[in-house]
Amino acid sequence: MNLKKIAIEKDSADDLKTFKSKFLNSPNEIYLDGNSLGKLPVESIKYLNEVINNQWGQNLIRSWNDNWLKLSEKISFKMSKLINSDNAEVLVGESTSVNLYKILYSLLNSCQFKKNLVTDCLNFPSDIYIIEGLKEYTEKKEITILNYNSNLSCNVDVLKKSIQENPGIYCLSLVTYKSSFLYPIKELNEFAENNKSIIVWDCSHAIGVIDIDVKDSKTKAAIGCTYKFLNGGPGSPSFLYVSKEILSHSQNPIKGWFGHLKPFDFENKYKPAENINKFKAGTPSVLSLVPVNTGLDLVLEAGIINIRNKSIELGEYLIKIINIELNKFDVKITSPIESKSRGSHITIQHKEAWKICKLLIKGDKNRKKIIPDFRPENNIRLGYSPLYVSFIDLYETVITIKEILENKEYLKIDDSKYEVT
Repeated sequence: MNLKKIAIEKDSADDLKTFKSKFLNSPNEIYLDGNSLGKLPVESIKYLNEVINNQWGQNLIRSWNDNWLKLSEKISFKMSKLINSDNAEVLVGESTSVNLYKILYSLLNSCQFKKNLVTDCLNFPSDIYIIEGLKEYTEKKEITILNYNSNLSCNVDVLKKSIQENPGIYCLSLVTYKSSFLYPIKELNEFAENNKSIIVWDCSHAIGVIDIDVKDSKTKAAIGCTYKFLNGGPGSPSFLYVSKEILSHSQNPIKGWFGHLKPFDFENKYKPAENINKFKAGTPSVLSLVPVNTGLDLVLEAGIINIRNKSIELGEYLIKIINIELNKFDVKITSPIESKSRGSHITIQHKEAWKICKLLIKGDKNRKKIIPDFRPENNIRLGYSPLYVSFIDLYETVITIKEILENKEYLKIDDSKYEVT
């Protein structure tokens, strides 16, 4: 089997192959960390220069009325198209952690659900921190963290049993950060609803590569960052989705200026906005919002179904070549093998994972630099953003890992300089 030939043929037939040119690309480098920070779209450079040099530099405060006050709504509208929500149910602004706090606090105080807060061991640690910080508002002044036999995949039966026996407010990552496990979102949403519970989904590792249809999946609340597969830039603001079904019963704990019904009336008494805008707080971060607008344009142009289909193909090809080329080196795939249960990165384990990552990133005169992602313990995350990762990228990556292992190059790396990046 000629794996390189297969990669070349797949790239030739790829309907999304032209999108790579829409990003800033470094020559002689393969970037497989888009599941942590997406690449910079070329158009974002142009629009940021326009905002900095003209709107801010020349027009100054007049740009609020001319451009900036409408920017958040414009981006939120595009986000609503991506997730198939009503425009009045989604906004883009502030961080994922802040938005998660706002929606969980609101649900705990809305009397719609029992005051239980539950998550699982697969959730992103930052989310667990936020949940832990809200335990005083729960009925028992504590939170529940579900554990499974594995810290790489969810035992859906265990999760369902918990929802039955301990109904309330659940928070889960739709695609888990470590292994790329993808939850059956519609099945779990329906199960939660039938058991007087709600699931707040963190879509940070899913938005932009997974077809998230909030209506079809019966999702009631979701949050997620925009700097991974949406390519919004470092620290770009997150999105918050709250369905109309629960929105009318929800209140933002942060009574900020932009969440006011009429913020520019400058009233002393706070009156919350009547739609999703009630969950706004501070002044929009204009410079961080601008690249999100471009990133969303690219995803909408490519089409989320097309992106998901290519992601599945990339994942299946990557698994095939890992099994063929790396099997004898004690490399273990820890991501789900079935595409329906996997996001857009594959995690492999090896006892020398950190050293392998360092060698990949360093590159040399005979091979490209390859940027993966290391996570303790001994995990290498290979993230493949369908908009700029090719099949030949994956082939070259696996062959490079094979060379490192064959030649035992990891023995040259100093253990004393261990660090997580």
